[in-house]
Amino acid sequence: MDTTQIANLRKSYELAALNEQDSQDQPRLQFEQWLNEAISAHIPEPNAMTLATVDHNMRPSTRVVLIKGLDERGIVWYTNYDSRKGQQLAGNPFAALQFHWVEMERVVRIEGEVERISEADSDAYFHSRPLDSRIGAWASPQSEVIQGREVLIDAEIKYSAQFLQHPPRPPHWGGYRLKPTLWEFWQGRKSRLHDRLCYTQTDSGQWMRQRLAP
Repeated sequence: MDTTQIANLRKSYELAALNEQDSQDQPRLQFEQWLNEAISAHIPEPNAMTLATVDHNMRPSTRVVLIKGLDERGIVWYTNYDSRKGQQLAGNPFAALQFHWVEMERVVRIEGEVERISEADSDAYFHSRPLDSRIGAWASPQSEVIQGREVLIDAEIKYSAQFLQHPPRPPHWGGYRLKPTLWEFWQGRKSRLHDRLCYTQTDSGQWMRQRLAP
């Protein structure tokens, strides 16, 4: 591949602006506004977010997960506790999330500490999922090396026969919540002079909004 093709890729960001006077005082409200706008714009998978964690050697890794809950306590997603990310969060509960809504020229970054949600909340969400997704949570030993796809198919058949229409929530599957201590909202602007508003939490729990240079 001619790498000059990559180096010469260019895009001018000119769709919108992000000014202090037009932004919310509370970052969660600003995020809800942008998320609702992304959903209304029919952007593909507006709920997709990149989750960054680190292992015991402080080596980072990322993967895409889906936001499934949001309130004053933080952002919730669900996964396998025994997966690579689950093991990394068990060793270091600090993580970062990123939403990239390409069509709207927007990025949101969130940093904070992660905790497991209650078993009752994990149960409630698990039983709201489609049956095949509930069976899949049992069938997949997430992040483990397997010999081929037939391993998954055989496990799916096994657990479908075992649980029929009522699989319980696996003990290794449930929800996490990231409790934000930092939010950053990025709006692409012309000439690479992008808008970046950063909210950091003070010792008193209040949010301080500052503009960052692009």
